[in-house]
Amino acid sequence: MDVKLLVSLVCPFYNEEAGVFDFYESVIQEIEQLNDYEFEIVCVDDGSKDGTLGHLVALSLKDHRFKIIELSRNFGKEAALSAGLDAAIGDLVIPLDSDLQDPPSLIGRLIRAWEDSDADVVLAKRSDRKSDSLSKRLSAAAFYDTYNLLSHIKIPTNVGDCRLMTRVVVDALKLLPEKQRFMKGLFAWVGFKSVTIEYVRQPRFAGTSKFSGWKLWNFALEGITSFSTIPLRFWTYIGVAGALITVMYGFFIFIRTLIFGVDVPGYASLFVAIMFFGSLQLIGVGILGEYVGRTYMEAKRRPTYLIRKTYQDLRLTDRSE
Repeated sequence: MDVKLLVSLVCPFYNEEAGVFDFYESVIQEIEQLNDYEFEIVCVDDGSKDGTLGHLVALSLKDHRFKIIELSRNFGKEAALSAGLDAAIGDLVIPLDSDLQDPPSLIGRLIRAWEDSDADVVLAKRSDRKSDSLSKRLSAAAFYDTYNLLSHIKIPTNVGDCRLMTRVVVDALKLLPEKQRFMKGLFAWVGFKSVTIEYVRQPRFAGTSKFSGWKLWNFALEGITSFSTIPLRFWTYIGVAGALITVMYGFFIFIRTLIFGVDVPGYASLFVAIMFFGSLQLIGVGILGEYVGRTYMEAKRRPTYLIRKTYQDLRLTDRSE
């Protein structure tokens, strides 16, 4: 008897109590149409403070395909996604947001696109982000443009974490040792042949977004400093340009003093110059600190996440038979 390929859905959850059962119904409705594949749904509870974990455990008792991983605290979405990828055993792996903004109907589309190609990765690109606010759309566009300008590892515009990956790609991701993880960059770094499908991003079904504007800003900094050293090099150029301007201005002052003598110094211009160059120095030190801080955190070699408990029905198919 032919063994069906196993597809692992990796779904991080954080305070999604209101939408757990709607997520379940939507996913089950989709995967039950895909009879040529077996499925496991790896749900990672990232330290939720509401009833999310209880609902997920109830699902695991109701449906043996659900595997629940409870992290010891809230480590963040990137860590939760990493935990899910580490636990997934499928031949194909699909990260899927639990808020239903990436609709479960993508599962079948991703699999069919993989079947029709020889690619290792099928990317899901958002063709329409009208469900997002104008400020979020503009900031997302600015991030992708800035990141791809500064980094030699390009990430596709409007492609989130949702994608299909073969086992070889997931195993490659698991080899990457960094603890401060920017998953979009890591997905791009490992490479492999990819194809893209487009979809319309849906409004959040229930609950609220866990990413505030401040968190998104820090996330953007995390991504840029993870895959580019150009900001450091930029300040080298600023320093060289400032030094050249200073030398030329000093020479100008010297010549003017020889010709016209010494005039009364301008305190306003002196204050502006000191404040301007002082601010530049602080910005440069801040950018340098971002990189030093990353090195410091990586040097500690702390684990990306800690698992408190795993809930899994023992009736899961033994695929070795």
